[in-house]
Amino acid sequence: MNKLIVIGLSTIALSSPSSAQHGDIARGQRDFRMCAPCHSLEADRNMTGPSLAGLWDRKSGSLQSFERYSDALKSSGIIWDDRSLDAWLSDPDSMVPDNEMPFNGIKDPQRRADLLAFLREATKPGAAPQMSAQGQMGDMGGMMGGMMGGGRVPKLKSLESNMQVKAITYCHDTYRVTTADGKTRAFWERNLRLKTDSGKDGPHTGAPAIVPAGMMGDRADVIFAAPEEISKMIEARC
Repeated sequence: MNKLIVIGLSTIALSSPSSAQHGDIARGQRDFRMCAPCHSLEADRNMTGPSLAGLWDRKSGSLQSFERYSDALKSSGIIWDDRSLDAWLSDPDSMVPDNEMPFNGIKDPQRRADLLAFLREATKPGAAPQMSAQGQMGDMGGMMGGMMGGGRVPKLKSLESNMQVKAITYCHDTYRVTTADGKTRAFWERNLRLKTDSGKDGPHTGAPAIVPAGMMGDRADVIFAAPEEISKMIEARC
């Protein structure tokens, strides 16, 4: 395990009493609502994030059916258990710098203990999910709809390099978008919207743009000058 990860994990775990507290499963189930838009409890049903089924004793970044793990998480060597999950839920950025999970952590030790108590039961192999992500969308729909609506789109004919799309590949349930700054970002297929704008503020022909869509950092719009450009740009490649 990376030395920095070990130090971060030990520091957070020692400073947080959550793992020693008794957790309330019912309260944890309610708190899981904030996780449900991104994580399923059904085996290999991946969304923005990986399925949590069978989470305990699993090595971080190792679920074969999920393809969008950050390099930082895959190389961390963490094994998920009560202690490591408590540290992760407390402050994922401190535990694994450069991970890509859009989550600031839960600072209340009791809430973490409650959530862990629920997840410990709900993620057991063969356990019937007590709460599905789809079941939560009715409660979360209003909030998520507002988050995904986005703000005013900038003029797309003159953009910074990180908004100029150069290539898009598609594999299984994942789009990978490469921009002019040389970076490639992975998106779950439901989190990337393909749009067109043929107006004066739209992109130049053959020069699609990518703009953020939402507050969580895991959603975006790719905007083309015309519909026929979409199929030409996207390459099916794993």
